[in-house]
Amino acid sequence: MQDTKEKIVALADQLIRTRGYNAFSYKDISDPLEIKNAAIHYHFPTKTDLGIAVIDTETERFRVHTAKWAAMPEDKQLKQLFDTFGSKHKQGFVCLMGTLSPDYKTFPEPLQEKVTGMSAAFTDWTAQCLDNGRKKGLFQFDGEPYDRALLVLSNLLASLLMSRVMGPKAFNKITGQLLKDLLKK
Repeated sequence: MQDTKEKIVALADQLIRTRGYNAFSYKDISDPLEIKNAAIHYHFPTKTDLGIAVIDTETERFRVHTAKWAAMPEDKQLKQLFDTFGSKHKQGFVCLMGTLSPDYKTFPEPLQEKVTGMSAAFTDWTAQCLDNGRKKGLFQFDGEPYDRALLVLSNLLASLLMSRVMGPKAFNKITGQLLKDLLKK
Protein backbone atom coordinates (compact mmCIF):
# COMPACT_ATOMS: atom_id res chain seq x y z
CA MET A 1 0.00 0.00 0.00
CA GLN A 2 2.80 2.44 0.95
CA ASP A 3 4.68 1.45 -2.20
CA THR A 4 1.69 2.49 -4.35
CA LYS A 5 1.43 5.80 -2.52
CA GLU A 6 5.14 6.50 -3.06
CA LYS A 7 4.86 5.59 -6.75
CA ILE A 8 1.92 7.98 -7.14
CA VAL A 9 3.86 10.82 -5.52
CA ALA A 10 6.97 10.08 -7.60
CA LEU A 11 5.04 10.04 -10.88
CA ALA A 12 3.10 13.19 -9.93
CA ASP A 13 6.43 14.87 -9.16
CA GLN A 14 7.77 13.87 -12.57
CA LEU A 15 4.61 15.08 -14.33
CA ILE A 16 4.69 18.41 -12.52
CA ARG A 17 8.35 18.92 -13.45
CA THR A 18 7.84 18.03 -17.11
CA ARG A 19 4.31 19.27 -17.87
CA GLY A 20 3.27 21.51 -15.01
CA TYR A 21 0.75 21.04 -12.22
CA ASN A 22 -2.32 22.05 -14.19
CA ALA A 23 -1.37 19.91 -17.21
CA PHE A 24 -1.82 16.44 -15.73
CA SER A 25 -4.73 14.43 -14.40
CA TYR A 26 -5.12 11.35 -12.25
CA LYS A 27 -5.50 9.38 -15.50
CA ASP A 28 -1.93 10.38 -16.38
CA ILE A 29 -0.90 8.59 -13.19
CA SER A 30 -3.31 5.66 -13.18
CA ASP A 31 -2.54 4.46 -16.72
CA PRO A 32 1.27 4.09 -16.41
CA LEU A 33 0.99 2.64 -12.89
CA GLU A 34 -1.79 0.32 -14.07
CA ILE A 35 -4.07 1.24 -11.18
CA LYS A 36 -7.57 2.66 -11.02
CA ASN A 37 -8.20 6.33 -10.37
CA ALA A 38 -9.96 5.20 -7.19
CA ALA A 39 -6.60 3.96 -5.88
CA ILE A 40 -5.16 7.43 -6.29
CA HIS A 41 -8.22 9.00 -4.66
CA TYR A 42 -7.82 6.58 -1.75
CA HIS A 43 -4.41 8.05 -0.95
CA PHE A 44 -5.04 11.57 -2.24
CA PRO A 45 -8.72 12.54 -2.26
CA THR A 46 -7.95 15.74 -4.19
CA LYS A 47 -5.27 16.90 -6.56
CA THR A 48 -4.40 19.51 -3.95
CA ASP A 49 -3.64 16.71 -1.48
CA LEU A 50 -1.37 15.10 -4.06
CA GLY A 51 0.37 18.41 -4.82
CA ILE A 52 0.97 18.94 -1.10
CA ALA A 53 2.46 15.45 -0.80
CA VAL A 54 4.83 16.17 -3.69
CA ILE A 55 5.94 19.44 -2.08
CA ASP A 56 6.34 17.81 1.33
CA THR A 57 8.49 15.09 -0.22
CA GLU A 58 10.70 17.66 -1.98
CA THR A 59 11.00 19.81 1.14
CA GLU A 60 12.00 16.79 3.24
CA ARG A 61 14.50 15.72 0.58
CA PHE A 62 16.01 19.21 0.68
CA ARG A 63 16.17 19.14 4.48
CA VAL A 64 17.96 15.77 4.45
CA HIS A 65 20.45 16.94 1.83
CA THR A 66 21.26 20.21 3.56
CA ALA A 67 21.71 18.39 6.88
CA LYS A 68 24.31 16.15 5.19
CA TRP A 69 26.04 19.18 3.71
CA ALA A 70 26.17 21.10 7.02
CA ALA A 71 29.69 19.88 7.90
CA MET A 72 31.09 21.13 4.59
CA PRO A 73 32.47 24.63 3.99
CA GLU A 74 29.82 26.91 2.55
CA ASP A 75 31.36 27.04 -0.92
CA LYS A 76 31.07 23.24 -1.09
CA GLN A 77 27.50 23.39 0.25
CA LEU A 78 26.52 25.85 -2.45
CA LYS A 79 28.21 23.66 -5.06
CA GLN A 80 26.08 20.76 -3.79
CA LEU A 81 22.97 22.90 -4.34
CA PHE A 82 24.14 23.62 -7.88
CA ASP A 83 24.79 19.90 -8.40
CA THR A 84 21.23 19.13 -7.27
CA PHE A 85 19.95 21.43 -10.00
CA GLY A 86 22.42 19.78 -12.37
CA SER A 87 20.90 16.40 -11.60
CA LYS A 88 17.44 17.73 -12.47
CA HIS A 89 18.89 19.21 -15.65
CA LYS A 90 20.30 15.84 -16.72
CA GLN A 91 16.88 14.24 -16.13
CA GLY A 92 15.17 16.89 -18.26
CA PHE A 93 13.25 18.24 -15.27
CA VAL A 94 12.77 21.74 -14.02
CA CYS A 95 12.90 22.67 -10.36
CA LEU A 96 9.65 22.01 -8.51
CA MET A 97 9.60 25.59 -7.23
CA GLY A 98 10.15 26.86 -10.76
CA THR A 99 7.44 24.77 -12.35
CA LEU A 100 4.83 25.55 -9.68
CA SER A 101 5.43 29.31 -9.66
CA PRO A 102 3.68 30.17 -12.95
CA ASP A 103 0.47 28.41 -11.85
CA TYR A 104 0.60 29.68 -8.26
CA LYS A 105 -2.40 32.02 -8.56
CA THR A 106 -4.58 29.13 -9.81
CA PHE A 107 -3.89 26.94 -6.75
CA PRO A 108 -6.19 26.51 -3.77
CA GLU A 109 -4.91 28.31 -0.67
CA PRO A 110 -3.46 25.20 1.07
CA LEU A 111 -1.33 24.44 -1.98
CA GLN A 112 -0.26 28.07 -2.28
CA GLU A 113 0.84 27.97 1.36
CA LYS A 114 2.96 24.86 0.71
CA VAL A 115 4.60 26.41 -2.34
CA THR A 116 5.34 29.57 -0.34
CA GLY A 117 6.75 27.52 2.54
CA MET A 118 8.97 25.47 0.25
CA SER A 119 10.25 28.58 -1.50
CA ALA A 120 10.96 30.26 1.84
CA ALA A 121 12.84 27.20 3.14
CA PHE A 122 15.05 27.06 0.04
CA THR A 123 15.69 30.81 0.07
CA ASP A 124 16.38 30.96 3.81
CA TRP A 125 18.88 28.11 3.60
CA THR A 126 20.63 29.67 0.62
CA ALA A 127 20.79 33.06 2.34
CA GLN A 128 22.27 31.51 5.48
CA CYS A 129 24.85 29.62 3.43
CA LEU A 130 25.83 32.78 1.57
CA ASP A 131 25.98 34.84 4.77
CA ASN A 132 28.14 32.31 6.61
CA GLY A 133 30.38 31.84 3.58
CA ARG A 134 30.88 35.57 3.13
CA LYS A 135 31.77 35.95 6.82
CA LYS A 136 34.43 33.25 6.33
CA GLY A 137 35.76 34.91 3.19
CA LEU A 138 34.54 32.18 0.83
CA PHE A 139 32.07 34.36 -1.07
CA GLN A 140 32.19 37.88 -2.34
CA PHE A 141 29.02 39.76 -3.25
CA ASP A 142 27.35 43.09 -2.62
CA GLY A 143 24.10 43.47 -0.75
CA GLU A 144 22.14 41.39 1.70
CA PRO A 145 22.53 37.60 1.71
CA TYR A 146 18.76 37.10 1.36
CA ASP A 147 18.67 39.33 -1.72
CA ARG A 148 21.62 37.44 -3.20
CA ALA A 149 19.89 34.13 -2.40
CA LEU A 150 16.89 35.28 -4.43
CA LEU A 151 19.23 36.04 -7.34
CA VAL A 152 21.01 32.69 -7.03
CA LEU A 153 17.80 30.67 -6.90
CA SER A 154 16.12 32.61 -9.70
CA ASN A 155 19.20 32.04 -11.88
CA LEU A 156 19.23 28.34 -11.06
CA LEU A 157 15.54 28.07 -11.91
CA ALA A 158 16.07 30.00 -15.14
CA SER A 159 19.07 27.84 -16.08
CA LEU A 160 16.82 24.78 -16.18
CA LEU A 161 14.22 26.55 -18.28
CA MET A 162 16.75 28.10 -20.65
CA SER A 163 18.48 24.77 -21.21
CA ARG A 164 15.19 23.33 -22.45
CA VAL A 165 15.10 25.94 -25.19
CA MET A 166 18.77 26.65 -25.84
CA GLY A 167 20.27 23.24 -25.17
CA PRO A 168 22.26 21.70 -22.33
CA LYS A 169 25.23 24.04 -22.66
CA ALA A 170 23.08 26.95 -21.48
CA PHE A 171 22.69 25.33 -18.06
CA ASN A 172 26.44 24.91 -17.64
CA LYS A 173 27.19 28.44 -18.81
CA ILE A 174 24.65 30.04 -16.47
CA THR A 175 25.53 28.00 -13.40
CA GLY A 176 29.27 28.17 -14.04
CA GLN A 177 29.23 31.95 -14.32
CA LEU A 178 26.94 32.30 -11.31
CA LEU A 179 29.23 30.25 -9.10
CA LYS A 180 32.36 32.00 -10.42
CA ASP A 181 30.80 35.39 -9.61
CA LEU A 182 30.17 34.37 -6.01
CA LEU A 183 33.50 32.79 -5.17
CA LYS A 184 36.07 35.02 -3.53
CA LYS A 185 38.56 36.13 -6.13
